[in-house]
Amino acid sequence: MAQSARAGATHRLRALPEEIVTWEILVRLPPKALLRCRAVCRAWLRVTSAREFLMAHHDRQPSLHFLYGSGYGGGIHEKDILAFDNQATNAVQLHSVARLKEYFYLQASCDGLLIIATLTYRLPGTWFICCNPATRQYAPLGIVARDLYIVGMYRHRPTGEYRLLLQWSRYSDLPDDQRIGFYVFTLGSDRQPRYIGWPEMGSAYFNVPARVRDSLHWYVTSQSKLIVVFNTITESFQRMRAPTFPIGQRRISYIFEADGTLGLHTRNMATKEIVDIWVLQNYEGEAWVLKYQIILPVAEVMGRFEGCDELWYVNVALDDGRVFLLATVAEWVFHIDSDGKLVDSFHRGVGSLCGYGFRHKQSLVPHSFFTALEGSVANTSPFI
Repeated sequence: MAQSARAGATHRLRALPEEIVTWEILVRLPPKALLRCRAVCRAWLRVTSAREFLMAHHDRQPSLHFLYGSGYGGGIHEKDILAFDNQATNAVQLHSVARLKEYFYLQASCDGLLIIATLTYRLPGTWFICCNPATRQYAPLGIVARDLYIVGMYRHRPTGEYRLLLQWSRYSDLPDDQRIGFYVFTLGSDRQPRYIGWPEMGSAYFNVPARVRDSLHWYVTSQSKLIVVFNTITESFQRMRAPTFPIGQRRISYIFEADGTLGLHTRNMATKEIVDIWVLQNYEGEAWVLKYQIILPVAEVMGRFEGCDELWYVNVALDDGRVFLLATVAEWVFHIDSDGKLVDSFHRGVGSLCGYGFRHKQSLVPHSFFTALEGSVANTSPFI
């Protein structure tokens, strides 16, 4: 009966024009479903393997909000890469997209690729790894995460190469042949990271960047409340104005991409319960506007859910232009709407969950640099 139903559905799809099947149906499927469709017929295998199709498929994927686990419980391991999908049903909104055998820290995300730092006892030190959860490809980058910090990842449009922006801090144990400042490393290259300068920012701390207009943006609290901008085409730095806050307030602030422009969410640590969300209204004029003030349901959460305290990690998320918050508190993740209403809760284990604003769109686009990297594997260990 099930086989008959599937055969009927396939027959009906084949009755449709090929262009509609390809560019209106197949291109919208999630990666796992699309891979299964390749087994239906050779024509589907051919069209869904073409690079043009895979690029369009990647563009259609939802922008998932990434977290990763610490500890174990509720089906979540400390080696899980987790995603929150606001368009999914409640049961699978927070789900694991990949599980690794090794402990890791998430470092960067770009076009379906992830950079992680693995904590492994097989090799000395901590190593940077590139992986794609959708294709289950995994490759060491050949550079040790010693005193180099990844501050961003980007596609260099003139060459099509994927590159890492690295920082060597003035607080690091600097080797004789290295200089304080920033470096660029091309994935798949056998060359050492290339120095591009800006040593005066060697002491700045960089959070997860927001990518807008071919540039990476960071809100750097240690640099007089400035936005640092890195143009990924010219590979040069500049500065922008940030919103102005009252003097004397201690705030926690993070930048994010908001429908093609920049957003900044911030909390006054004296009150803790109010999240201000600023949006850059005019990019060239650097004009910011306060668009939301969301009061967190702290009293409700602490009264209803065991183990919650006042240590909240808040990320702003967007879905079809609608703003909502993802708050991680101890073992819990809370989905909060723009009115401060608690929409849903997720209990995940005896440890904690970290997010830090990483967003990710799954991709099946092949990349030649994986095969160029020594130790590259696919669909096997360390993926579980």
